[in-house]
Amino acid sequence: MTYVTKIYMPDKEKFKSYIDGIYSSGWLTNNGPLVQELEKRLEEYLGVKNLLCISSGTDALQFAYRLLESDGKEVITTPFSFVSTTSAIVAERLIPVFADIDKETYNIDPKNIEQNININTVAIAPCHVFGNACDIDEIDNIAKKHNLKVIYDASHAFDVKYKGKHILNYGDMSIISFHATKMFHTIEGAAIVIKDNDLYKKAKVVRNYGIDAPDSVAMLGVNAKINELEAAMGLCMLEEEDTIYRERKESHEYYTKRLKDYVKLQKINPNSQQSYSYFPILFRDESEMSRVREALLKEDIAARQYFKPSLDTLPYVKCSDIMENSRDIASRILVIPMHSGVEPIVSKIIIKTLTEIRDEESCVA
Repeated sequence: MTYVTKIYMPDKEKFKSYIDGIYSSGWLTNNGPLVQELEKRLEEYLGVKNLLCISSGTDALQFAYRLLESDGKEVITTPFSFVSTTSAIVAERLIPVFADIDKETYNIDPKNIEQNININTVAIAPCHVFGNACDIDEIDNIAKKHNLKVIYDASHAFDVKYKGKHILNYGDMSIISFHATKMFHTIEGAAIVIKDNDLYKKAKVVRNYGIDAPDSVAMLGVNAKINELEAAMGLCMLEEEDTIYRERKESHEYYTKRLKDYVKLQKINPNSQQSYSYFPILFRDESEMSRVREALLKEDIAARQYFKPSLDTLPYVKCSDIMENSRDIASRILVIPMHSGVEPIVSKIIIKTLTEIRDEESCVA
């Protein structure tokens, strides 16, 4: 079976050399030398400061909300993202308030943010969906006007710059996933980039149980560290990132050229680079999407409906308004595999199936 993502495995001998070093030092976790090196090299590679590696993307989101110290307050967020974008808010005893998305970009629509702001609102939490940059300038204007924090979920945006700077530079905090399925990974893991220097220093303490000295606990904390084995994988991945980027760019361009006349593609922010993390395609309706998905499955190709369900339908949230755009896009979107030379097969099946469907519709008409 061919899946949407395939884990990239870097050079085995290079990874083994790091493992040998870990065996020699005996240092497995607790902010070891490889973790420190990875954080430094990521800051240099991405052009950011105040980067902390965190145990997972979900933990990184929860970590950001924990730093707000605003129990019971509201966070305005998108209904169209992976479930942890919302579950992290709920887990930290905050209330998610949804603002519907733009049907072209799939990102939160700034026009829908301001109407949801009230005295209980403490933050805006957008997601750069599939690595497509949000309307950062407008969101920033709204946040400044109402004195709100902005926490970006940039899980898919490792390869993205906005107005010449890496996208993690924007917002008060930005998190990015380093899960094994991502373009850059540490097996499990993530990072958080924190704009405020004092908050960054606090975060380093919170990440380590709240311990600020060998015999001192300064505050309530958590264990959100990554270990040396994960850092070793990240260091190997960094050395091969240019190759990964080039290969995925070629795959993305292959799909774009062949499918743009058959399906609708995500509208990309003109101030941003195209991300090559995923390739989402949008069909005319749910029936068309389902027939293409089934045709692919018969060839052992598993496309996915990212992101379904729309998060305003989750059983543990209360949403008085229906997020119509989010529900609509979730019902007819498909993310197709983009790796291992599968693109010619997938493209051929999609075009063939859509041609047959639309020929049938023409005959009926």
